[in-house]
Amino acid sequence: MSAAGRTKGHISVPQIRARKGGDPIVSLTAYSAPMAAILDPHVDLFIVGDSVGMVFYGMDSTLGVTLEMMIGHGAAVVRGSEKACVVVDMPFGSYQESHSQAFRNAAKVMKRTGCDAVKLEGGAEMAETVAFLTARGIPVMGHVGLMPQSVNSLGGYRARGRGRAEAMKIISDARAIADAGAFSIVVEGVVEPLAREVTNSVVVPTIGIGASAECDGQVLVTEDMVGLFNDFTPSFVKRYADLGSLVGEAAEAYGQDVRARRFPAAEHCFKVKNTKRNQPSLGTRYNRHSDLYYLKLDA
Repeated sequence: MSAAGRTKGHISVPQIRARKGGDPIVSLTAYSAPMAAILDPHVDLFIVGDSVGMVFYGMDSTLGVTLEMMIGHGAAVVRGSEKACVVVDMPFGSYQESHSQAFRNAAKVMKRTGCDAVKLEGGAEMAETVAFLTARGIPVMGHVGLMPQSVNSLGGYRARGRGRAEAMKIISDARAIADAGAFSIVVEGVVEPLAREVTNSVVVPTIGIGASAECDGQVLVTEDMVGLFNDFTPSFVKRYADLGSLVGEAAEAYGQDVRARRFPAAEHCFKVKNTKRNQPSLGTRYNRHSDLYYLKLDA
């Protein structure tokens, strides 16, 4: 479904913002139109995350994701969704340099995908950028705590906020981003008491991932949630299915059928259609009036 075809009643940015302290916001990641269509009836919010680099492209981190990748996957999710609000991640290096760079690239993402908002990682240092974008009509979701784009400077993927100084900085970062105009904030990978404090400290909804149930909503990477990865599952993920095993079993059965020549069977093959038209003398002929190929099998 194209962006123009999304239902008029689809969930808007102001509606997400108004959920502060209300019904929990249900969010999942999505990177493709088919997955978005499956998930759309059950979620309020899609985040087209730069996690696509690791989930979809097999990268070691999110740092190699490009703006064009995010635009392609964001547009696909918008086409596949009718109801959910769609937020697209701005990838590393696409917004940190200057306000004008951030606006130019964020505007490009919104124009080419039809999404509802963009997401930026960063705390107080990004507040002016958030204010610059929101003042010019670009809704922004913030992201504090564990920030994958800063994994090198932060020293790896570890829970944040165990020390008082780090915890106080995360609270300060969240407040700065909210005050700058962000309509919601992802809080990732922080200890439970801190997630509660962050949620209570800002006037916009918090979306937790590896954070407290006291957040205003939750998000998970869909592929983690449905068990499409078997090598590693983050400790904060609850698996609701084991699709990886099912896909493997299906591929095994398919391989066995192909090797035994059980597939394709007769019901999977195209049949020759009878026709009163004159048959061609040799080979095949395309009939543009009936859109059929006629085969001379006894040539």
